[in-house]
Amino acid sequence: MPVAASAEAEVLGMLTFSPEDGRIWFNHRRVMMLDTVSFATLRDSLIRNLGPRAARRLLTQVGYQSGVGDAQMLRTDYPDDYRERSRIGTRFHSVAGIAKVEPITTVFRPKDGYFSGEFIWRHTVEDDAHIQTQGLGTEPACWMELGYATGYLSTICDQLIVFREFECRSMGSVVCRVAGKPASEWGDVNEDLFYLGLAAAAPAATRSPATEPAAVAVAPDTSTDVVGESAALKSALTLVKKVAPTRATVLITGESGAGKELIARVVHRESPRAAKPFVAINCAAIPENLIESELFGVARGGFTGAVQSRPGRFERAEGGTLFLDEVGTLSLAAQVKLLRALQEQEVERVGGTATVKVDVRIVAATNVALRDAVGRGEFREDLFYRLNVFPIHLPPLRERRDDIPALIAHFLRRFRALHGKSASRLTSRAMQALLNYRFPGNIRELENLMERALILADGDCIDLTHLTSDGHALESSFYRFDANGMIVSDREHQAAAVAASASESQLAAWASQVLDACAQGRTTSLASLENDMFGALADAALARSGGNVAAAARLLGVKRHQLEYRLKPREARPSS
Repeated sequence: MPVAASAEAEVLGMLTFSPEDGRIWFNHRRVMMLDTVSFATLRDSLIRNLGPRAARRLLTQVGYQSGVGDAQMLRTDYPDDYRERSRIGTRFHSVAGIAKVEPITTVFRPKDGYFSGEFIWRHTVEDDAHIQTQGLGTEPACWMELGYATGYLSTICDQLIVFREFECRSMGSVVCRVAGKPASEWGDVNEDLFYLGLAAAAPAATRSPATEPAAVAVAPDTSTDVVGESAALKSALTLVKKVAPTRATVLITGESGAGKELIARVVHRESPRAAKPFVAINCAAIPENLIESELFGVARGGFTGAVQSRPGRFERAEGGTLFLDEVGTLSLAAQVKLLRALQEQEVERVGGTATVKVDVRIVAATNVALRDAVGRGEFREDLFYRLNVFPIHLPPLRERRDDIPALIAHFLRRFRALHGKSASRLTSRAMQALLNYRFPGNIRELENLMERALILADGDCIDLTHLTSDGHALESSFYRFDANGMIVSDREHQAAAVAASASESQLAAWASQVLDACAQGRTTSLASLENDMFGALADAALARSGGNVAAAARLLGVKRHQLEYRLKPREARPSS
């Protein structure tokens, strides 16, 4: 029982609600709540339009990919003992409302990745949906669950573990019975592979899907820097793929620290200019009196101290890409000279008389609204239109929260190697805080947080205290389940935990005083002892349940009216 309770609490800790921006996360991935009537309608539509066999294949693959994703996340969070902890996978579907999983027999050898077992599935949502629209039949209908179990255990065990269903409520059975074991022990698994979407590559199908990276790189295949899973990031990268092969000027907009330079590097890397230089200049970091010489170069004797000629960034980027970061900070005088260089495709070094033809692709970035700056007279309109040929907007991290888990995994891998540290995962509350933090500094702030937290962490786990060590609390507003299955805000949960700890300490102190009194021979009324003990227990139960009387009564094993009756005399007592 303690093990089961611990696993249940651990899985509940993976479920996070953020009603402020309409998001829910489970196991670090965004999820949504879908009622069974809507799911049944969707399932019925797939069966009617695709046919039962194609619909089964599609839903089995959806379940398979979900199982692979959960197992990969477990491998990332617990790289040293992910197989030992994989047993919590039976709780995932219970918490998600998919089914209640009850093991009958299991043989699991974590060291060599062997698994076989039989299970009972109760209250499966797929059966409810199938029976509602199709009625009872002769074939099992828990297609997604089978795919999930196969994907999850195959990833955990580094070999293909195939699950099959032998009894199903959709066939008239009371419960569903399934069995899973290595593909080699089933004999012919071609039909299983077909439904899993692995039949086309049967020889490679027995490879573990765990060989896929846990933090998926959604940039082009050659990129290992731009990581994330959000729709906003994928949309930006889709634009990158379209514009990269062309010669068009690109303007990347977004807040500071959102990753604009990384996007610029992907544009260069995916362009025909990839073999040529990528030259970057931060316009905000160059003094105004030097920006012209930095961009266009210096001719020998052009000014005092110019003892030799020096090429500027335009010439150094010949044939390649010139990245102008924070272009909105350029002075009006510098904007005029930049505009001429862009129009004429030639530059003139400071102090020189000869012009130099340049073949340079311009990618600019800004964290200010250039169109508004044009309206204020701070940025030239003609230069704005010259730069704004192909705009790409990169949203801030607070609008790309789905990228946070992948970025965390990416930074932890990098900094573990850099600093020789061992921490490889975050506690549930630390991950929840980061998922809901607004990140005013965007990805750069997350990167710095991860580096500092990794250095501070002594073991293999990063906790909330490691993220707030500089005295700055991660302000967030999110909700989760408490010990009684009630949804509470994180602040309420923390307050209840503190109060419960204090009340339990008071109970321990009171019990110690009673024992001392008994040892000294002082007589004490048994009824008085019982009342005092119940009062202390009631205080602790109320604190632990956040003041919820019904939940406190359940903790004490009494009826709500009984608890309220016992509390009334205490409330009527005059305060001392």
